[in-house]
Amino acid sequence: MAVLDILTLPDERLRQVSEPVQVFDGELQRFIDDLEETRRAGPAAVGIAAPQVGRFQRIVILDVSKKKNIPNHGHLVLVNPEITHWEGFEIGREGCLSVPDYTGNVVRATRLRLQSRDREGATLDLEMEGFEARAAQHELDHLDGLLFVDRVVSRRTDLFRRKVYQ
Repeated sequence: MAVLDILTLPDERLRQVSEPVQVFDGELQRFIDDLEETRRAGPAAVGIAAPQVGRFQRIVILDVSKKKNIPNHGHLVLVNPEITHWEGFEIGREGCLSVPDYTGNVVRATRLRLQSRDREGATLDLEMEGFEARAAQHELDHLDGLLFVDRVVSRRTDLFRRKVYQ
């Protein structure tokens, strides 16, 4: 396994829309392993998307299980994920491996339904809420070339310089 280089703003490749995965083979499995190794190497990263390392396929890894008292599905590999329903909204602070110097307040749905494939191609139907739903929305945005800074409530009042990456 390898720790991959993470693209950071202002790299324009982060704005690229990702393509669906068509083939679930050994090469894909090796990439997913490298992506997970990269996520774990990042400071307190609960998620990572393939475009963040320069691979423009619809692949996300999400794991909020280390956060206390957070309802979650554990470690998830989401391939070709799609949100099929969302409800509620809430403002919350977000940060990103690709935007290491800032955090910001972003409006996200509080509950969602998501359809996806797992790393082997099996179908997943998930319902998420709270922080897990927020993290999933954040990572899925990467697949469409969006970053949290594109969704901050106000760049003037809701974007904050990070003092220490935690």
